[in-house]
Amino acid sequence: MSRPSALRSASLNPTSRRTVLKAGATLLLSVIAPTAAHAAQILAVRVWPAEDYTRVTLENDSHLKTTHFIVKDPERLVVDIEGIDLNPTLKGLVAKIAPNDPYIRQVRVGQNRPKVVRLVFDLKEEITPQVFMLQPVANYQHRLIFDLYPVNPPDPIAALIAKGGWDKEAPAAPIDQKPTPAPTLPEDTATAKAKPGLDQPARSQTSRMITIALDPGHGGEDPGAVGRGGSREKDVVLAIARRLKARIEEQPNMRVLLTRDGDYFVPLHVRVQKARRVQADLFVSIHADAFIEPTARGASVFVLSDKGASSAAARWLANKENSADLIGGVNLKRHDRQLASVLLDLSTTAQINDSLKLGRAVLSEIGGINRLHKAAVEQAGFAVLKAPDIPSILVETAFISNPEEEAKLNDSNYQDKLADAVMTGIRKYFAKNPPLAKNPMM
Repeated sequence: MSRPSALRSASLNPTSRRTVLKAGATLLLSVIAPTAAHAAQILAVRVWPAEDYTRVTLENDSHLKTTHFIVKDPERLVVDIEGIDLNPTLKGLVAKIAPNDPYIRQVRVGQNRPKVVRLVFDLKEEITPQVFMLQPVANYQHRLIFDLYPVNPPDPIAALIAKGGWDKEAPAAPIDQKPTPAPTLPEDTATAKAKPGLDQPARSQTSRMITIALDPGHGGEDPGAVGRGGSREKDVVLAIARRLKARIEEQPNMRVLLTRDGDYFVPLHVRVQKARRVQADLFVSIHADAFIEPTARGASVFVLSDKGASSAAARWLANKENSADLIGGVNLKRHDRQLASVLLDLSTTAQINDSLKLGRAVLSEIGGINRLHKAAVEQAGFAVLKAPDIPSILVETAFISNPEEEAKLNDSNYQDKLADAVMTGIRKYFAKNPPLAKNPMM
């Protein structure tokens, strides 16, 4: 057996021992006293203005330490970022602030002191800031996030009131009251002939307005799936949602809420909260599917499951869609982790059954304009479908990862057909499932 290293060292001659000790000391010093740390670099700056809030993102190559405070009269947010030097990318933030930004008037950037950069946001109104870091995920490195929320947030109910129709709400009704008659929802001639007497004015009258929440998936920091031609899911689904919104607003007894009406990120639980706040009768989330193989194709409709996913593919897709909060960026310190479990616990069999009815009606109509990926409505644990009291579906309009379907999704005529199909499915659902009377929200 070889002798221990200490004994081997002792057997060296004095000159060799000094050389070894000198080398060891050098190595020890290099570990204890490394060279000066490399300053963090700002790699990209992005600004996402929206009616709900404005987000500013600074992407960088390491974790940053910050302090911030509010200055009054006039309103300003001051942020000090430690460990960085001012570079051209960060200076470019000044030009990123749009004149129509709801909350930021301008931003000033400067080297406050060595290795500390100061940002001063001149504000248009009083805000509540959230400043937090996001760890690297997907294609992003570290991100420093500034979410500027108004102290007095916009009221989605007020926006719907401004569109009129609130005086048509039914009076309060007991829980066990029979459903109100089906609203007068115009059917096309072919459908009316196939179902004589259905939804005819003589048999049904509109007793209240119907509220539908449309949820264009992804947005802002979260592009969703990206097609081979460069199309982004967040852009395609917003275009389709806007077309569907226009069709809903053409109905005399319907109104619509978009969970986002621009390119900005909305956390999954906030999408659900928005729908519940306006007491939506339906929730329709719109997406464009993707898969690793470009041959995958077809449209699908999903609803919530309380018994596990209906297939491995449905489970995989739900996990992918539920990761939107990680990519889009949620402040975990402020995120109500209990909310998701509460909503899941409250999700009732009745809600899932109604969602299945809606899903089947919509899937049947989409099947008339595009091939279906699955002929039946599928189920999985989609976080965005967990409103306990609102029938909710998630529509995967097509595979954006399929070049042929990517081209369709970008075609205005095809987007119109999709909007028409979903609209017809919604009308058919309400024809068979009249909305119950409920308290007016005024």
